[in-house]
Amino acid sequence: MSTPNMGRDVSQFKSPVLSYSEHEMDRRPAGVVSDVATFGEKIRELRKKAGLTLDQLAERTGSSKSYVWELENKNPPRPSAEKIDRIAKALGVTADYLMDSEADLATAEDEAFFRKYKGLDPSVKEQIRRITETFKR
Repeated sequence: MSTPNMGRDVSQFKSPVLSYSEHEMDRRPAGVVSDVATFGEKIRELRKKAGLTLDQLAERTGSSKSYVWELENKNPPRPSAEKIDRIAKALGVTADYLMDSEADLATAEDEAFFRKYKGLDPSVKEQIRRITETFKR
């Protein structure tokens, strides 16, 4: 009994190993977060929009670089609610935005801003109100 491929070159049957850089994996223009994106895609796109490296986002969220990379690239990610909240705050959006594949980025950024605003000192709030009044003129 002989094996059909014995002695033959089987390299033609192997899948090629492809390697893509982080930039090559994201085909959308820089700073554009798609209307429907996965959790990982949103993190990657928002991180790039903010001009952050994997290391910088990891540092701001108390994570490792490899963990942030896994969140961006593995499907499905399984981060804790606390980690999602830290990432959302570091990227200036809400946790709801990161988790909802159809959530609106502008609304999430506004909600994140208003949450920060609520925690500000009253004198700072007053300064912000005066600044916004100049836009009405």
